[in-house]
Amino acid sequence: MADAALHAPRRALLAAILFALAAPAAKSLLGSVSAPLLAALLYLGSGIALGTWSIARGRAAARPSSRAVGFLAGAVISGGIAAPLLFVLGVSRLSASSVSLLLALEAPFTALLAGVLFGEHVGRRVTAALVLTAGGAATSALAGAPEGTSLGLAAVAAACLLWALDNNLTREIPDLPAEHVAAAKGLVGGLANLVLAAGLGATVPPIPSILFALGVGAVCYGASLWLFVEALRAQGSSRTAGYFATAPFLGAAASVLLLGERTSGPLLAGGALTAIGVALLASERHAHRHHHQPLEHEHPHVHDAHHRHAHAGPVDAEPHTHRHRHAELWHEHPHVPDLHHRHGHR
Repeated sequence: MADAALHAPRRALLAAILFALAAPAAKSLLGSVSAPLLAALLYLGSGIALGTWSIARGRAAARPSSRAVGFLAGAVISGGIAAPLLFVLGVSRLSASSVSLLLALEAPFTALLAGVLFGEHVGRRVTAALVLTAGGAATSALAGAPEGTSLGLAAVAAACLLWALDNNLTREIPDLPAEHVAAAKGLVGGLANLVLAAGLGATVPPIPSILFALGVGAVCYGASLWLFVEALRAQGSSRTAGYFATAPFLGAAASVLLLGERTSGPLLAGGALTAIGVALLASERHAHRHHHQPLEHEHPHVHDAHHRHAHAGPVDAEPHTHRHRHAELWHEHPHVPDLHHRHGHR
């Protein structure tokens, strides 16, 4: 996992850049596509792209446990069905820059749920970083509130809370490759919202609008989600959410550049607060002597300090998936709360 942890911050930041383009792109489509249908097309584009890529790679998945299936179902409902619908509803009532800034709430919501519901260690440095990003969101988004309605603000905030729940549920599914998890969210979530849009009487938009929406979904949700899940597994929920907190301000900047929306002092102040928060996360070093209990499980892995098991036959290319056993181990090294480091702290 050491190599994965090394690349995790870059993957989280690239995921943020791609996701940042979602709000201005969605705003540009709402003139020709209804909100429920747009939510469906965005996630269908994500699911189709990731499903096709997964088939092309020929990557086999481990058989998920019943526990993993339960977490996946929860992630699909919260992050694949409800959250995108609320997000698009907010976009229809607010400026794209205001929506982008409100998305910064996802980071503190994710860290809060990680600590409260899943027992992830969130130290003072990470807490300070997340408080700064939340402050940046509040400073910027409240200044833009007059541009929309309270319903729009509530919808985006609720979407952030549901995506935060999705983030933490997804972290608990190590059995499946990231693209399989992301494809399931896209396909099931997209189809569910497509049925809802049809039930509400949505009309078929022009073909170019449909193709553009699917393309936005493939890039801003599909590619972004795969990168995010990879980072999530390698460095934990709260740290990944902190890096991903740059997305709101990147999205606001894209809205100004691409849609001609106006910038403001609060926007710049919020961006500065977030930059400081991300810098705190990037410079974090967490190391202490810790204990690994004996464990047997199955997940994609490489042969690092935590995976030194033998193989009965030829070794598949890494990362590979098979059931393996971890012996009891005491050691000390820099680490993050990934799959193998969810121990308590005194």
